[in-house]
Amino acid sequence: MTVQVAWMAPICALIGICMAGYLGSWVLKQDPGPDKMNNISLKIQQGAKAFLMSEYKLLVIFMVVVAVVMAVALSPITAIAFVTGGILSALAGYIGMHVATRANTRTAYAAEKSVAAALNVSFKSGLTMGLSVASFALLGLSLWLILLVFGVDSFDLMHEHVGMVEGFATGASAVALFARVGGGIYTKAADVGADLVGKVEAGIPEDDPRNPATIADNVGDNVGDVAGMGADLFESYTGAILAPTILATTFAALGYFGAFGSIDATWAIVVPVLIAGCGIITSIIGLLAVRTKEGAELHKALNRGTYLAAIIEVVAILVIFIMWNNQTVDAQPIWLFGSVLCGLVAGLLIGKTTEYFCSDSYKPVHQIAEASETGPGTNVIQGLSTGMLSTIIPILLVAFAIIGAYTFGNMAFPNVDDMGGIAVGLFGVALAATGMLSNTAITIGVDAYGPVADNAGGIAEMAGLPEEVRERTDELDSVGNTTAAIAKGFAIASAGLSAISLFVSYQATMHHAIPEFELTLTDPLIIAGIFIGAMIPFMFAALTMGAVSRAAHAMVAEVRRQFREIKGIMTYEAEPEYDKCIAISTSSALREMMLPGILAVVIPVVIGCFNPAMLGGFLAGAVSTGMLLAIFMSNAGGAWDNAKKYIEKGAHGGKGSEAHKAAVVGDTVGDPFKDTSGPSMNILINLMTIVSLTFSPLFILVQSLF
Repeated sequence: MTVQVAWMAPICALIGICMAGYLGSWVLKQDPGPDKMNNISLKIQQGAKAFLMSEYKLLVIFMVVVAVVMAVALSPITAIAFVTGGILSALAGYIGMHVATRANTRTAYAAEKSVAAALNVSFKSGLTMGLSVASFALLGLSLWLILLVFGVDSFDLMHEHVGMVEGFATGASAVALFARVGGGIYTKAADVGADLVGKVEAGIPEDDPRNPATIADNVGDNVGDVAGMGADLFESYTGAILAPTILATTFAALGYFGAFGSIDATWAIVVPVLIAGCGIITSIIGLLAVRTKEGAELHKALNRGTYLAAIIEVVAILVIFIMWNNQTVDAQPIWLFGSVLCGLVAGLLIGKTTEYFCSDSYKPVHQIAEASETGPGTNVIQGLSTGMLSTIIPILLVAFAIIGAYTFGNMAFPNVDDMGGIAVGLFGVALAATGMLSNTAITIGVDAYGPVADNAGGIAEMAGLPEEVRERTDELDSVGNTTAAIAKGFAIASAGLSAISLFVSYQATMHHAIPEFELTLTDPLIIAGIFIGAMIPFMFAALTMGAVSRAAHAMVAEVRRQFREIKGIMTYEAEPEYDKCIAISTSSALREMMLPGILAVVIPVVIGCFNPAMLGGFLAGAVSTGMLLAIFMSNAGGAWDNAKKYIEKGAHGGKGSEAHKAAVVGDTVGDPFKDTSGPSMNILINLMTIVSLTFSPLFILVQSLF
C-alpha cells in the first residue's frame, strides 16, 4: 500500500517536467524583437553558457573525487546517489538559465506593448525554472526512496538504506554551494565594477552600452540569480523532503515508533514526498492567478499566485493526513497537519516580513534613502541597522514554528512513552520545513523572473528603446528584488528547520551505534565545537566577500583602462571590449569558489573523525550563526538595492544627485551581501549537516578502532 501511494510523487514530478517543457517552449516562441536586441541577447547567452560549462567541468572533478571517497568509505550506492543529486541539480539550473537568457529580449520587446505582457513572458520563464528545480529534485529523490526504502519490510534496513539516499542530498548541496558562490562572485564582480566606474565616476546610466562591464553584469544575473538560485532552492527543497523521512526511519529503527504501530511508521516515511508532489500541482494552478493590468501593482499579481497555490496546497495536505488518519487506530496523525501548517504560515509571514524590510513601499527602505542625503557612510550605517533588525521577526517565527510543530506532533500520538513523544514531536518539526517549501516551484517562479526583467532592462537601454520601456522593465525588476529576498527568506528558514531535523537524526544515529554518545554542555569538546561552528559562517562570509572584492578590483581597473585607452567609447564611436570583462568575472569566480566549497565538506568530516560529539556541538553553533548571518546579509542587501531604485524614481533628488551616488555605494556593499555571501549561508549549514549525517558510518568505524 505504502509503495503504491508513494508512486504519486514521481508522477507529479513528471507532470511538472512536462509543464516546464510547455512553458519554456511558449516563451521561446514569443517575438524576440529586432536584430539589435537579439545580438545583445546572444552575447549574454554565450557568456552565460561559457561560464556554466567551465564551472561544471570543475564540479565534475570535485564530484568524481568525492564519489570515489564515498564508494570506498561508505558504499558504491551512496556514491551513485551523490552523483545523481549533483547531475539533476546542474541540469535543472542549465534548463532554467537556457530559457532565461532567451526570455530577456522577449520580455524587453513585450514591454513595448505593456508591463502586463512583459510580466507574462518573464514570469513564465521563471516558473519554467521553478518547475524544473522542484520536479527534478522530487523525481530523483522519490525514485531513490522507492527503490531503497519504501519497499523494504525491516525498519533497520530502511534506516540503513536511507543513509545511502542521503548521498543524493549531499550531491545536491555540494553543487548548490559551488553554483551560488561561483555565480555570486561572477555577478557581483561585474555589477560592482559597472556601478562604481560607470554610474559613479563616468556618470552614465545603468546598462549603458558604453560601459565595458555591462554585458558581464547581465551575464552575471543569469549565472548567479538564475542558475545559482535554482541550485540553492534545489538543495533546500531536497533537504526539506528528506529530513522528516530520515527522522522517521531513524526513530522507527530505534523502536521509538513501535509504540503506535508499523502503519503509522510507514505513513510517516511516505508523507513528505506526497506533500512535495501536491506542491508541484498547486504551483501549476497558481500560475493561472498571476495576471495584471497596466497600472496595477505587480507584487499583488505575484502574491495572488503564491497565496492561491498555498491555499490549495493546505487543502491537499489535509486530505493526505485524513487518509493517514483513516488507516490508524490508536493515534490521531491528523494533528500533524498542524505541524505542516506551522511551517507554511511561518514561511508566508517570513515572506511578508522580508517584503517590509526590502520593498521600496515601506519605511525601512525610505530611511536608507533618506540617510543617503548625508553621504555613503550614513547610507551604509542605516542599511546595516536595517539588516540586523530584520533578523528579529524571522527568528522568532522559526522559534514559534518549532514549538508549534513539536506540540502538534505530540498531540498526534499522545499515548507513547517519553522517547516516542520526543520522536513524533521532532518529526512534526521536520514536517514544518516540508510545509514551508512545499510550494517551491512557484516560489522560485516569482524569484527567477526578476533577473529576466533586469536583463530586459539592460537590453532596452543598450538597444536604445523608448524610455517608457525601461520604466516598465525597472518596475518589474524592483518587484523582482523584493520577491528574490522573499524566496531567500523561505530557503533560509527551511534550511534552519531541516538542519535541526538532520542534526537530531545525526544524534540518534550516533547514539544507536555508540550507546555512550551524548551531547552535553558539560563536555569541553562540545563547547569548543559550538564556538568553532559559530565561527565558520563568519569565515565563509569573509572568504566570499573577499573574493568579490578582489574580482571587483580587477573589474574596476579594466573598465577604467578601457575608458582611458579606447578613444571614442563615450561618443559611441568605438565599442567597448566586453569580452575582457567577461573573462575577468569568469576566471575570478572559478578560481575563488573552490576553497569555500571544499572547506564546507572537509571540516565536518575531519571533526567527526576526531570526535563525533564535538561535531554535534560544531553543527549547533554553525546553524545558529549561519541563519542569523543569512537573514541579515540577504535583507540588508535587498534594502540597499531598492533604496537606490527608490531614489532613481525621483526621491531625494533622483538620478545623478548626491543622494543617488551615496545609494550606489550602499548598493555596492549590499551586492555581495544579498547575492553571494548571504544566500550561500543556508546551503552551507545544510551541506555541513547532511555531510555529517552521510559520513556518520565512517565516524562510527573510526571510533571503533580507537
